[in-house]
Amino acid sequence: MPASTTRAPLDPARLLVGPALTPMAFVRAMTEAYEARGLDPDGALKTAHIAPADVRNAGARITAAQMEAVSDAAMRELDDEGLGCFSRALPWGSYGMLARASLSAPTLGLALRRWCRHHSLLTDDVLLSLEATGDSARIALRPHRRPAPPTEFCVVSVLRNIHGLASWYVDSRIPLQGAQFPYAPPPHVDAYRVLFDGPCAFGAEHAAIAFDASYLALPMRRDETSMNQMLQRALPLTVRAYRRDRLLVQRVRQVLAAQPLDAHNAEDLAALLNVSARTLHRQLRDEGASLQALKDEVRRQRATELLLRTRRPIKQVAQDIGFRNEKSFIRAFRGWTGRSPGEWRSEQAA
Repeated sequence: MPASTTRAPLDPARLLVGPALTPMAFVRAMTEAYEARGLDPDGALKTAHIAPADVRNAGARITAAQMEAVSDAAMRELDDEGLGCFSRALPWGSYGMLARASLSAPTLGLALRRWCRHHSLLTDDVLLSLEATGDSARIALRPHRRPAPPTEFCVVSVLRNIHGLASWYVDSRIPLQGAQFPYAPPPHVDAYRVLFDGPCAFGAEHAAIAFDASYLALPMRRDETSMNQMLQRALPLTVRAYRRDRLLVQRVRQVLAAQPLDAHNAEDLAALLNVSARTLHRQLRDEGASLQALKDEVRRQRATELLLRTRRPIKQVAQDIGFRNEKSFIRAFRGWTGRSPGEWRSEQAA
């Protein structure tokens, strides 16, 4: 339901809380959408306490709350949730419709595929697709039936939108493995470290964000009631990071397998995962796991593979899987299998 007028200016004490990290270039893109339609953006800027003169300041930044406020006001005044990114407006409620259409999917993977497919019903300027290869999944954005390539604001907005919604669907922060963009690094390239929590590459053939494919199998955790509540203030999904990660167990397994020598204790492992040791233990407990059990699981699997497929000495196997000495490994292996590593290897070869 579009609003014909801009909301009253919000309390600047709330709007200006937090670091000003969002590039003013994104606000300038919104004002250009106003200008293209012969409208005045000053009301939306006033709502967010952004001085019109600052919009042309290439180095200016605003807070996340200001970005939320000006985006909400502009969407309502323009009746365009695309904020001028596409050749035709996306009327108020368009992205809510996409979110609802995917809500009944049993898993995140199916929900994202539906969202990408249905997005083309709103606009055919770009094509969105979910691509999974091995352990990695990508949401790719490619230009389609429009001569001009998508703008930076369009690319960032769409990818941030779907990333935020995906995290909300499964009630989990989905860390990105990386992101790529089909344009040169902008003057505000440092802001991309905040916008996308993974390595960013520029000058790519098309835009995309990548993440662990294991998230695609997570069940949807939201219902119609929570959807209605979220849609009242959906924009924070795209301007604020989601914190909880429901795949911490999987990430711990991956780190323990890939970097066994760097993860001897909880502090070292937590540092590799960019969390505190306390948070690591608490989230694992919430997921019904313990660090010691995961270490035993990963080490046992790796040890049996090395003992079975190689002729490495027991001492080297112990070192390869992260044990500080051979005696500790033998003691642990007996606890796992009831046999010493040498006995187990001999039995398997017989």
